Amino acid sequence: MSNLWHRIEEKKALDSALREEIEAAFGIRGKKALAAIDDGKVKKYLDFFVVEGRTAEYVVDEDFCTCRDFMYRGRTCWHLLAVRIAMGADLADQVDGWYQDRWNRPGGEPGSGKA
Repeated sequence: MSNLWHRIEEKKALDSALREEIEAAFGIRGKKALAAIDDGKVKKYLDFFVVEGRTAEYVVDEDFCTCRDFMYRGRTCWHLLAVRIAMGADLADQVDGWYQDRWNRPGGEPGSGKA
């Protein structure tokens, strides 16, 4: 697996061979991670990575995610995979701001869809 991460970092791109390898290694989680990257749903704020899911935004910090899959099952979720892939390929959308500052805006709570 470490070779996959190394190749992503070397290429700084996701060609079809890498995409196939990610999907083969991670199944549906890999497919969802790639779709999130393609759709611009992986954001790099000054303090955290945030991945937009179907119903909420999930904070990803190192090897931790705020989604239920991670919290209850303790496994690598597709949000973590999306961040790791986006970091390696330098494909995360950069946001010039602090994600936690959104908590201080009226109606701007993370995950509310209001920012």
